[in-house]
Amino acid sequence: QVQLAESGGGLVQAGGSLLLSCAASGNSGRIFRINTMAWYRQTPGNERELVAAMPTGGSISYADFVKGRFTISRDNAKNTVDLQMNNLKPEDTAVYYCHADIQPFAWTPRSSPYWGQGTQVTVSS
Repeated sequence: QVQLAESGGGLVQAGGSLLLSCAASGNSGRIFRINTMAWYRQTPGNERELVAAMPTGGSISYADFVKGRFTISRDNAKNTVDLQMNNLKPEDTAVYYCHADIQPFAWTPRSSPYWGQGTQVTVSS
């Protein structure tokens, strides 16, 4: 059973910073392969939208609305992905979700998408 566990959300004033972290875990703590790891966010009544994505190899992508303010990073040895959020704005208020494309075992025919439970980020003006 693969799980993504997020942490780091909370309440912050505009202009402040937060660090979101997400750790992927599998059976006996092992995962065969993780491809892209990413962060999405969602506000009530709206679709979930991509914030930043980091493939195992390849270019990092950011949504235009976070470029220059947010930084995604990952530790492949620990199966973790972080999102450093600086200069936060009230419009960044949302539930943030960790996402990963994971092949749990070597014999699994293909990778599958997994989601974390979400963490609330609230930015006050």
